[in-house]
Amino acid sequence: MNAASLFDKAIGRAVKSGRLTVHHADGRCARFGEPAPGFPEVTVRFADRRVARDIVLDPRLGAAEAFMDGRLVIEQGDVMQLVQLIRTNAPWEANADLRAGSPGRRLANAIGFAVESFNQARSSRRNVAHHYDIGNALYALMLDAEHMQYSCAYWPREDMTLAEAQEAKLAHIAAKLAIGDGQTVLDIGCGWGGMAIYLARHFDVRVKGITLSREQIALARERAEAAGVADRVEFALVDYRDLAERGDRFDRIVSVGMFEHVGRPQFETFFRASARMLADDGVMLLHTIGRMGGPGSTDAFTRKYIFPGGYIPALSETVAASEKVRLIASDVETLRLHYARTLRAWYANCEAHREEIQRLFDARFYRMWTFYLAGATSAFESGGMCNYQIQFVRDRRALPLARDYMREAELRLLGENA
Repeated sequence: MNAASLFDKAIGRAVKSGRLTVHHADGRCARFGEPAPGFPEVTVRFADRRVARDIVLDPRLGAAEAFMDGRLVIEQGDVMQLVQLIRTNAPWEANADLRAGSPGRRLANAIGFAVESFNQARSSRRNVAHHYDIGNALYALMLDAEHMQYSCAYWPREDMTLAEAQEAKLAHIAAKLAIGDGQTVLDIGCGWGGMAIYLARHFDVRVKGITLSREQIALARERAEAAGVADRVEFALVDYRDLAERGDRFDRIVSVGMFEHVGRPQFETFFRASARMLADDGVMLLHTIGRMGGPGSTDAFTRKYIFPGGYIPALSETVAASEKVRLIASDVETLRLHYARTLRAWYANCEAHREEIQRLFDARFYRMWTFYLAGATSAFESGGMCNYQIQFVRDRRALPLARDYMREAELRLLGENA
């Protein structure tokens, strides 16, 4: 059986609801599925015979590279709808999944993931630069202008704008930190400074933000100056492991969207360093993408093009690592669909700025980036991805007994009446 026939057989099993039309390179047209409410209808064309073969060998990486190279052409719909069509036919809750790649490709991916996931300090800077030092201009086009938050927003209402949802996320996290005047705060993986600036504007605190991205830190400092908080916010290009070795301690520690880059073998190192830097009566809030199931591995496309050295943790392995240094998980919240909404907003921004992004990079990069956003969206809408917010303390008496303080603080920050 040739690759095209194998592809048709696999897709025929995968697509039942919605319609996928495929024009093969040999001129043959194949249709899969039936129109259904809520499922898109997509038409694609394979420019050469290798497309079907590449997808059969490794569905995600093969489809991604064929799309990036312009060999998989979407003639009806877009890449978001294509990925949605495939993934919504195999929701995580139904215990269904896409077919894995060939045994050889799976083995190669597993070996590559294991090697890259060690993510020692010497490779961390390189891995961060791969994604975050591609230039601030791209992120300025994609993210909210107010806070430049490259992490899951919080959507308590469906009619919120992206900026409002990111503001709500910052308030949600700040409330969980239970910040008091005069305290010191460490922001591990501070990005473009949005969280640090927000905390300095709303509380009488001193904040230290750390990152490994030179592009991020330069803009973060500019934004702090513009916000008028540069005297209370310091940004440093330093690894969290090195900072812990200096003996600095903080009343509060926050880390948003950074833990995914730590690498599984470094989980205990991360929590040990955090525990060393957290005051005895301190509070830490970890916001991270997570897996709703057990531990897994990073797919080849993400490892190669998006987050080398990265790994999405399961809740079980995250908490297990923190337990080894006697950090108490005092509160855990699962954000289920919030990141899907965020990603769709980012995707819409990229679509609106397609020409600018292609001028900054090229058409292949644009296709790669939108494939990444589409795949990530489907992972949160139908796959096994979510977000976890885990609050940690070293002393069980560090916080009030009931959670009411969180809601009261959040309402105050959002300017509402508690």
